[in-house]
Formats: sequence, C-alpha cells, structure tokens
Amino acid sequence: MLRLRSAQEFGIGAEGYLGPILFFLMEPLAREKLIRSYLDGYNQMNIEGMMEPLDEHVVFENYSSGQKTHSLQGKEPFLKQAREALAYFSSRKQTIKSILHLEEETEVEISYWAIAAMDFPNGILKGQEISLEGKSVFRFAAEKISSITDYS
Repeated sequence: MLRLRSAQEFGIGAEGYLGPILFFLMEPLAREKLIRSYLDGYNQMNIEGMMEPLDEHVVFENYSSGQKTHSLQGKEPFLKQAREALAYFSSRKQTIKSILHLEEETEVEISYWAIAAMDFPNGILKGQEISLEGKSVFRFAAEKISSITDYS
C-alpha cells in the first residue's frame, strides 16, 4: 500500500498534519494522470501523445501466458516499436477496469480491443476483432512513467 510521507521527506518545512495527507492524495492522482495520458495517446494512435509521459530510459516488457514476448529499454526503441505497431491494427482501445496504487507501482486492469489490419502468424486474420483482458504495471521516476509491464 502507499506509505504516508512527511513534508520533510519532500524537502518542505513542517506543515502540520495536513501536509502528509495532501502528499498521500496527490501521488496517486499524478500517477493516474500520466497513465491516462499514455493510454489516451495509445487509443488515438497518437505516438507523440503516448511518448510524452514516458521517461527517457523507459523499460517495456510484455508477457503472454506467462512467457516474456517482448522487451526493450529506452524511449527511442519504444518509439520505433510504437510506430511499427500502428500498422498492426486499424483500430485499438485499452479501457481501464481498475487501478491499484502500491508503494512502488500502479497496477491497472485493462480490457483490450482491436481490429487486425493484417494477417498475423498466430492465425488472426485482417479485419478480425481481438478482445483480451490483462494487466499493466506502471512504475514511475522523476514525474514520468519509467516502466510498463503488460500481462495478458
């Protein structure tokens, strides 16, 4: 769970009891704003919008059925992959089902929907609708998303 932090931990003079409570409430809201900004860009197929909330050294990993299927580090490799992925789907949407803020990360349950824009080696055909349930785990550093791990 989230840990209450004192005003002194943020380099601010003692502000009494309300200071830590305000920081407790602001941190999850700031995280959600970054996550929603990333997902809005993703859903609109707006690469620049997706990239804006990401840290320069972002780490991305994808797991499917317990197996790691993709891994990359850095904003440039992420950008390259995001551009390539635009050709995979004619339409796509990730919908947040729930959000759980933990001390070090935020877990987001996601419903994923897309329409394939090409035939895939796994048998999915162009025009076919895809629906998945999954979870994305986000980590943060310097007011940016530093890590995204997707599970489906």
